[in-house]
Parts: sequence; C-alpha cells; structure tokens
Amino acid sequence: MAPPLEELRKPTPAESGEWTLRFLQALGVEATLPASAERPDAYSALVRALLSSPTVCSSPTSRVSCTLFVSSSATNAYNMLHGGAVAAVAEAVGMACARAAAGDKEMFLGELSTAYLSAARLDTEVEVEGQILRKGRSVVVTTVEFRLKDSKKLCYTSRATFYIMPVASL
Repeated sequence: MAPPLEELRKPTPAESGEWTLRFLQALGVEATLPASAERPDAYSALVRALLSSPTVCSSPTSRVSCTLFVSSSATNAYNMLHGGAVAAVAEAVGMACARAAAGDKEMFLGELSTAYLSAARLDTEVEVEGQILRKGRSVVVTTVEFRLKDSKKLCYTSRATFYIMPVASL
C-alpha cells in the first residue's frame, strides 16, 4: 500500500546524492572519480576525445568535418555507437559550426533532434560533417550528418538550433 500523500516529499539534493552513491556502491562501483572529471570542462574534453582530424571551412556556408572512431568507450551493450554519444558529438560539432558562422558570441542550445537511421559498429570510422542551414541575428540552425567512412552510408542525422544571447544595453 502506498504511503499517504502527506508523507511523500521531494528529497533534498544531499539526500538524492547519498541515495545515488549507495545505489552505485550496491552495484559494486566504489572507485572515486579522477580529478580531471571534476573540472568544469570535463564533458567537453570527453566528447572531443572521441573526435579526430577536425577541419573548419568558413566559406559563405560554414562547415565542420571530423572523424569519429567507434571505440568501446562509446558503445552500448550491442557494440554499436551509443545514442548519447551521437547526440553529444552532434551538439559539439553543431556548436563549432555555429561559432564559425556567428563568431565568438555567447549562445546556447535550444533544440537538438537526432534521427537514428542505421548503426555504427565497434571499430568503425564515421565521418561527421556539420553545416549551417540558417543564420539570423538571434538564431543559428545547423545540421550534422554521420556517415560510415568506408561505404558513405548515412547512419545518423541531427538538426540543432542555437540561440544567440542578446547583448545587454545599460
């Protein structure tokens, strides 16, 4: 029987963190994270470590292309490229493309949609190419395509919308 509604409450962040740690310890995960994981840019470094040989072309339509090697650290239980890794790489490449087009303005990701068309298997190389679809004063829309390097087969495609932060006028 469920407890009465008066007894249900949202846990504090400290309680939630403690419960998560106990859950992970029950699974047998007791190792501490390395100091590099505590840095503010740890997520960016993790995503950039997946990519190699980046190329930026800032012609009228900015393009960013790079190669992604599908290693075991980025695969799921089926030895295919993990969907979260696809989305993280799409965000990073899309942001690089948007920055190449809009300059060093402050922006944030508003929307990211990804279509998972086919799978990239372990130990394969994937060509990642991002380009600008639309650039306005306050918005940049990019598309990122993931193709298998050997067959040029389209595996994943993403579309990201980045919003440029307005400059405060004092």
